[in-house]
Amino acid sequence: MNLRPIRTRIFRESEDLTKFIARYVPRLKSGAILALTSKVAALAEGRVGNVADIEALVGKESEWTLRARNGRIAFKDGLLMWNAGADESNADGRAILLPKDSFKTAAKIRAALKKRFRLKQLGVLITDSHVGPLRSGVVGVALGYAGFKGLRDYRGSKDLFGRKLRYTQTNVADSLATAAALVMGEGSERRPLCIIEDAPVEFAEYVSRNELRIPFADDMYAPLFKKRPRG
Repeated sequence: MNLRPIRTRIFRESEDLTKFIARYVPRLKSGAILALTSKVAALAEGRVGNVADIEALVGKESEWTLRARNGRIAFKDGLLMWNAGADESNADGRAILLPKDSFKTAAKIRAALKKRFRLKQLGVLITDSHVGPLRSGVVGVALGYAGFKGLRDYRGSKDLFGRKLRYTQTNVADSLATAAALVMGEGSERRPLCIIEDAPVEFAEYVSRNELRIPFADDMYAPLFKKRPRG
């Protein structure tokens, strides 16, 4: 698998994202995946608020929140995240929210790029930074994607010694997001785009936005959520 981050100028609020991508990505090969940060997608949609209003923004963006040290753990779009994704880093004094619908945004960008480059197979992946419990540092997470399946299912197949696998699945989308986030960076690199080639994915015209979600009752960490807010 080959990853090539793209250095760009600073993307501004309400710019045309497709034109911006076309300026810095002159060509794409069939079978490539274009990863882009949630920040540029959100800025293109004008999803920006005032830092002074961040408490209210987090509440409005979340299905529920839980007070934590220096902020809130929020449940949004099937993910547990910090402050519902509202971020002040690289935001020039503002608070940048997440895209309204990352799956829809990914599908729209994919359609435009497929037409522009006349491609049969193309993936688009919208990434964000994610902090895991009891772990230092951020990794990438897939907020939305289009053109490839985000989950590889090993259930029913056998391991090296013939043992039937009952639970094993690979989260393809988050794995790609983490790889892309590593080379795009988190500081002043100005690399909001990354071309991924030769990725071991299954391309598909339709993807389910729910394929990576697990109901609270079925999650192995369910005991931690017993006191979660309801509603």
